[in-house]
Order: sequence, then structure tokens, then C-alpha cells
Amino acid sequence: MSDGPITLQRADESTLPYVETLLTENDLPSADVRSKPECFYVGYDGDDPIGVGGIEPYGIDGLLRSLVVERSARGNGLGTALYEALEATARGDGIDALYLLTTTAPEFFATHGYVEIDRTDAPAAIRGTTEFDELCPASATCMRKSL
Repeated sequence: MSDGPITLQRADESTLPYVETLLTENDLPSADVRSKPECFYVGYDGDDPIGVGGIEPYGIDGLLRSLVVERSARGNGLGTALYEALEATARGDGIDALYLLTTTAPEFFATHGYVEIDRTDAPAAIRGTTEFDELCPASATCMRKSL
């Protein structure tokens, strides 16, 4: 792994299988990846893909989706670097607040400024997403961060 910054590239036909496989291997929702490919990004450390994440924009609100790094890339800050690159992309796209659902990583997101909110307090557009409506269990923690 290099010491350089993480670069993001929007998923395309050549990288969608990687996105789907990594999400599936980590028990994250992948059923709608092909219907929303523009929402997903692959993070690279040099030339090596090290993880994926998504941002589903809804005006000034966005849904942070399925942030995951390769098992071999964990424990050395690449998850944080990937998250920060996604957040910078969201901010650059005019998103003022990010929302997410997580069953496994509320502590990680809390360290990055997210606060737990009631699922019903998310904006209607976010609550109406496939992620909220179908893919994530009701037991998932809902979190929000102002950018």
C-alpha cells in the first residue's frame, strides 16, 4: 500500500462487478448497484482498488452508502481515507448533510462527526430510498452529519 492519497473513480461497467463482489463479501446491500451505478465509487491506493462507497444525492441531502475496504487494507487508515474522499466529493457536489444506516460501524462514523438520529427524522427523500425502505433492517442505526 502506498502512502499517497486515495483517489476515487465513479464505478462503470468495468468496475461494477468489483463493487458488487466486495459489497456481497462484506454482507452489504448490492441488489441495486446496477440500477444506480452513478452513485458508487471505487477507491484506489495507487493503481490498486482498495474499497468502495456510494453517495446517493437528493438535492442538498445525500445518502452515504456501503463504505467498505478490502480486508487486506484494513487497520492502516485506508477506510478513513476512503470516507474522507467520499465526503469531499459530496461536499463538492453541493451536499450539505449526509445520512447513513449502519449495522456494524456506528462508532467509526461517530468519530467522523456523525450523530445518531431517529430513522423517521431523516428527510423524506432519504427515507424513500431503496436502502432505507428495503435493503437495511429496521435495527440499523441511522446517523447524520452536516458538511
